[in-house]
Amino acid sequence: MSEIYIDKTLYSTIPDPAGRLEKEMEAYVVLEKLGIQFERVDHGEASSIEDLKNVEDVLGTRICKNLFLCNASKSKFYLLLMPGDKKFLTKNLSKQIGSSRLSFAEGEHMEKLLNITPGSVSILGLMNDKQMEVSLVIDMETAEQEYFGCHPLINTSTIKVKTSDILNIFLPYTGHEYKVVEL
Repeated sequence: MSEIYIDKTLYSTIPDPAGRLEKEMEAYVVLEKLGIQFERVDHGEASSIEDLKNVEDVLGTRICKNLFLCNASKSKFYLLLMPGDKKFLTKNLSKQIGSSRLSFAEGEHMEKLLNITPGSVSILGLMNDKQMEVSLVIDMETAEQEYFGCHPLINTSTIKVKTSDILNIFLPYTGHEYKVVEL
């Protein structure tokens, strides 16, 4: 685990836009518009889920691993949410969603479909998937948590949100449904 800088202050309001990306600010605006409360921790650029262990301690919740996947022909895309400490085995997921030969999707697809760059993948990116090209898949363990942590479309902040708010308010807003799987 590498050490990243962490501002240990918990924020529950939209940050000052100075020095922030427009897409990050849009994520906060959508959460506020939907009445979804969050707590935010700002930190150095995180390149892996391991970098965020100390952020989990500050937020008091587990950070969700978000994997952006595609089928072999790159015609179907999936966003998988799962516990950060759980090992991902493609064969376990492939059977449950009826898609063989899953692999990690390329960054260009992430940017085109979700307006997210590698390292910043987040369920909040579904607000940018207006054509409904990405299917959401959630590991049961994550779906059953009261809260989880995710990035607000950039990997220099992490937010804690109620899982029920994401499932019952945010996803209907985006028009996305989800499938729960056991990994």
